[in-house]
Amino acid sequence: MTIATHVNNTQPLLLNVSNTTLHVTPEEFDSLCIDNPDLRLELTKDQKLIVMPPTGGESGKKNIDLTIQVGGWSKHTKLGQAFESSTGYDFIAIGGGKMSPDVSWIEKSRLEGVDITGFIPVVPDFVIELRSATDRLNILKTKMLEYQRLGVKLGLLINPQDKQVEIYRLGQEVEVLESPMTVDCGDVLPGFNLDLAEIW
Repeated sequence: MTIATHVNNTQPLLLNVSNTTLHVTPEEFDSLCIDNPDLRLELTKDQKLIVMPPTGGESGKKNIDLTIQVGGWSKHTKLGQAFESSTGYDFIAIGGGKMSPDVSWIEKSRLEGVDITGFIPVVPDFVIELRSATDRLNILKTKMLEYQRLGVKLGLLINPQDKQVEIYRLGQEVEVLESPMTVDCGDVLPGFNLDLAEIW
């Protein structure tokens, strides 16, 4: 895979990162995101660049279903704001990286006075990661543990390939559910049950 960025306002620089661990600074990462708006990029706390390939239609269909559910609940209750997969979060100030969950939600009082025109500098209360056919499970599990470390109250790793949901709650051990039809998220999203019937 190649990515392009501009160096000293010259032509784009193509970098092959298929078999390479590439380290970039947060400032370089921001430039990469601006120069490559069609790529999904993340930066780990160790400043390793992660380039995420397109998910394909099946995962895209499932992801929009999850986004609609969380977004619809959020709009109805007006308890906070939901965000979809292109939303980036900036955790650099608290020892993290820059990450983009597939679905996320923040309680409204925590967004008061916060500029969200760029990367959001607030740890979400709730995140979902949906494993696609191209995702490596160990990388997603590491990502979920990082969310938990940063203070995400409830995180769901949905794994259609193995028909499992891993539940990451702040300060608790990971819980694994086998082929659940719903997941109760009410401890963080009051009254919300995530319907997974279309996922399996």
